[in-house]
Amino acid sequence: MAFRDSVGGRAFLANLWRENPVFRQVLGICSTLAVTNLLKNTLLMCAGLVFTTALSSVTVSALREHTPRQVRMMVQVLIIAAYVILVGIAMKAYFPEVHKVIGPYVGLIITNCIIMGRCEAFATKNSPWPSCLDGLGAGLGYSLILIVIAVVRETLGFGTLFGVPLPAADRWWHQWTIMVMPPGAFFMLALVAWFGNATVRSREGGKT
Repeated sequence: MAFRDSVGGRAFLANLWRENPVFRQVLGICSTLAVTNLLKNTLLMCAGLVFTTALSSVTVSALREHTPRQVRMMVQVLIIAAYVILVGIAMKAYFPEVHKVIGPYVGLIITNCIIMGRCEAFATKNSPWPSCLDGLGAGLGYSLILIVIAVVRETLGFGTLFGVPLPAADRWWHQWTIMVMPPGAFFMLALVAWFGNATVRSREGGKT
């Protein structure tokens, strides 16, 4: 069976674009707006969410037949929290300066609707491997949007990329301060959401 025809493959590819959690499902917006002014911060947040989403989906799937339905949401939160704690510890140990900036938002991964949504909608109904692919696709789909926004915001707002000044930026570029402020994040998210939704609708022949 081809990858795209398998249950996990279809879920993975759908979450990357057609059912992207940010611009199609409007989930994970807080971190989308909060950490995208610098690309390095964004990549670390994305790595943490991909790790948490994939492993949480695998764990929830593996325990789905042993978890009473009455407490399944609490169990899912505990599983997610355990992985987020690991992400926070690793980030604080290896990237302490970044952790000082985005540490509070890392903690909020626990309540990120993308993770809870994939655990509840997919992992509780499917085996671990497809669930892993579903969670991985959702995390990468989220990351794709954040990285695009971060590249534009850091470039326009600071004249840098990964903190490195762009060639001759001091001579030909006037920094757009608004791009590193909350309004700039809203503006970029709106543009990306518009482009993404327009592209999906055009490929589907105008169907919503």
